[in-house]
Amino acid sequence: MPVSHKDSDTSMMRQMAAVSSALAFALLFAVPLRAGPPAPAQVTAQPDVPGAYNAALGRFKSVLADLRNRINAKQALPNLPGQALYLARNALIGSYKDLTDANPSKIGRPNKFGIPPAYFDADNEPLLDEYRKLFDVMEAPPAGAQFSNTPFKDVVDLGVAIARAKGLDAANAEAAGRIALGIFYAETNGNQNVGNGRSNTYKGSFQTGPPEDLNGRRKWEAIKPQVASIDPALAARDAKEEARVGGGDHRYNHWTAVRDGLMNAHAELFVQVPAIAKLLPDPIDQMKFFELIQIIPSPTRSALRSGNLLGTRVSDPTVMKYLRNNSVFAFGQADRARTSATFREIMDAMWLFNEKFARAQAKFAEVRGR
Repeated sequence: MPVSHKDSDTSMMRQMAAVSSALAFALLFAVPLRAGPPAPAQVTAQPDVPGAYNAALGRFKSVLADLRNRINAKQALPNLPGQALYLARNALIGSYKDLTDANPSKIGRPNKFGIPPAYFDADNEPLLDEYRKLFDVMEAPPAGAQFSNTPFKDVVDLGVAIARAKGLDAANAEAAGRIALGIFYAETNGNQNVGNGRSNTYKGSFQTGPPEDLNGRRKWEAIKPQVASIDPALAARDAKEEARVGGGDHRYNHWTAVRDGLMNAHAELFVQVPAIAKLLPDPIDQMKFFELIQIIPSPTRSALRSGNLLGTRVSDPTVMKYLRNNSVFAFGQADRARTSATFREIMDAMWLFNEKFARAQAKFAEVRGR
């Protein structure tokens, strides 16, 4: 699952190891001591692209098997056990993209994950199935987590209530509820109260850290009166969940985790949902926009204010790093070499989120009985 990285303009920046590191080579040269015939041109060895892909495939299989064996043997897992698995998956996808860039005839059939075929061999679908199962084990909620029997409805109801409290009409508030559900799927694959196999800081249904959760709680207190006047039943549910969590970690009560996560990062932008929907009529793009608020909040807000959201170009190296760390321009040498991108290009490159957002749309229709 993605670990969001906030940009340097906000205290919500998430720390995470970079997806790959660079190797520096010393350049050795000799100065000729006497005249002579010119040296023959040096032939640069071509990289073994198929070999690199086969090595990455073998490495991914090895990491999958090692973690599965440890789990089956009930052995203690290393700290952040998902990190090595995540990096191995990225190396597999990236090396396959390098392979198809070098030989486009290698591009195969579509896959069930919606990954562009140039990036993924559909024959490897079982490996990604196992990848997801291992993360489900590694990120299982703690014993004291407080579950909800209606987790998806909770997310939609809170998104709608917050949007209404911010002044949206019923129709646009529904759109905010759908977007909230998309964020839930993007952050946790639609699982409540999860841990994080790649971070010791970000936990729960909206993958927030303690400062983010506290900030969201404070903002919720400020709009509680408006929420209570609009939806008394939801306010009563909120009071019940507050009493239930008591002095515990709000991030491991599904209701309070979602509520605080939405208030922390997204509630202020819900008032602009009508304008965002005009700029981005595709509901999937709307979800991508709000997910970018999770990843690179300041550049995303600036792009919205610019009046040319999709045409705004990002070129800051740190921002590009955060995008790569969240599976955007992360795979293959050509993508990783990019030094800038427009928001249209960024959203198009968020293809790993497409399947999750499509499921969120379907779940929203189910929750709302449509």
